[in-house]
Parts: sequence; structure tokens; C-alpha cells
Amino acid sequence: MGILTSQKIAALYEQFKTVDLSFNKEIIEVTGIIMQQISIKCGGASFPCMIYSSSFQGARVATTSKILPRLQENNNAVNLKFCFKKPDANPLTFSIFARSVGYAPYGNQSDMSIFNLQFTQQPPDDLIEIIGRVLETTANAVARNNERITITENAQRKLNLTSKDISVFIQSVPRRCILRDLSFSSARIVMMGISKFLVKKDVVLKLEFMEPSENFSLKGVSSNAEAVNGRKDLLALTVEFDSAEIPFAYKMRINNYITTIRVGDRMEQFNLQSSTVSQGQNTGK
Repeated sequence: MGILTSQKIAALYEQFKTVDLSFNKEIIEVTGIIMQQISIKCGGASFPCMIYSSSFQGARVATTSKILPRLQENNNAVNLKFCFKKPDANPLTFSIFARSVGYAPYGNQSDMSIFNLQFTQQPPDDLIEIIGRVLETTANAVARNNERITITENAQRKLNLTSKDISVFIQSVPRRCILRDLSFSSARIVMMGISKFLVKKDVVLKLEFMEPSENFSLKGVSSNAEAVNGRKDLLALTVEFDSAEIPFAYKMRINNYITTIRVGDRMEQFNLQSSTVSQGQNTGK
């Protein structure tokens, strides 16, 4: 994924500045956060911690209760260090000044507490981009759930999809098919077969992407079949994914395309059309 523009960063901040992102196992994986490198610095001492959630205005972290005397001595002021993996690069590390505004015991562990931290400054653009992409994906997976991407050569290249000639397993039987389109929640594939033997069957769709390399097995059910160009031996099969089984990394790829690449394509087409009209007007003079 490319670096976001300052306008996009500002838009993400305004849209999601009060929304908390919980760092469950899947979100840890897609954001690349390195929990072992997260820490709180207070009064010259550093304490390892675990981030439970974060917004653009604060975070909830768990750390040792030994930090409490330091907080009292330093008016609850802390410095929260973040660390994220970067593909083919050194980890991304930055710190944010914050203030502890409350804490509670961590379960039955008397030596651990959960602290509510309030940032005293706007976080770096890197954090806004990382968290903002996830929050935007979550929102768009609902609001733009049925928006479809037709798999043209251009779309395939910009999605970094290795091929639209893919494998599908129907009732565990492997078949070959051509990917026609994708959305957050479904796909359409073209294949040989008879509809009554293929509809309302368990399906696993195999997709491979590059940059970064990712393989997805999308589980679902075939819901509909239509003839293709009047040919009785070909049909377009709709696959509805199991919403509980859709990998978040897949959703992020779809979101990236419909919010950045597709917008760029539309702007490029608009500029080309404007240029053509302008040339036509100049030629007519």
C-alpha cells in the first residue's frame, strides 16, 4: 500500500478521531504492531506494556503497577512508545506524549494495572494512517459491502492479484474457474458446469496476491448461477462469503482499491476527457 496524502490523513483523523481500535489477534497481524517493543516511559524509567486499544486521542494499556509512584512524582505524564513492522524495512518506531487519567486492577493480578492514557498532542501521521486504514475498512465493509470490482487486466494489476484463473473447491472437489468480480462479501466466477449441481453448495475460493504475498481461502456458499453469453456449458456462479470467516487482510485490499486506486482511475479518466474536449475546441478554432 502506498503512502497516503496529507489530505487523506486529515480526512481519516476527522472521521475517526474518537473511535477506539481494539488490538485483537487479527488486528495485531494486519497492523504489524510489535507488542514486545511497546513501552511507557515515565520519569526516566521505561516499563514494558501491552496496548489493548487506541484511538487518535488516547490508548488503554496494561503494565506493571510499579509505575504508580513514578506517575505520582511526574504529574501522570508519560511517553508511550509504538512499534510496527514495515515490509522490507526497519521497524517503524515513534512516541507520543500522554497523561494517565485513570487506572484499574488487571484482573486478579495485583502487580498489573490497566491505564487510560490521553494523548496531549495529535499523534504522528503514521499512527493515523495505520489505525485509520483499519477503521475505514471496517466502516466501508458495511457501507460499501456490495460495491463490486470487475476483474479487468487493469484491476488485476492494481489489486496485485496474481491471476484471475483461480481454483475453487465446491463440496471439497477442486475446479478451475475465471474470476469475474469481487466485493467485500462475495465474488462471481465463470466456470463449466450445470447450475443445479453447483448452486447452494459449500465453496472455498482460493485467491493469491502479491506485494505483500498473501493467500486467502474464502469460505462461502454458491447462491446463484447464470448462463454466460448463451452458452450452456458455461455459467457465472455467485459465491457469498461466510461473513465470520472473511480475513481482515482481504477486506483491507478491497478497501484500498475502492478508496484510493478506483478514485485515482476516475480522476485520470476525467482529466483525459477534459483534455480531449479542450483539444477538440482548439482544433475547431
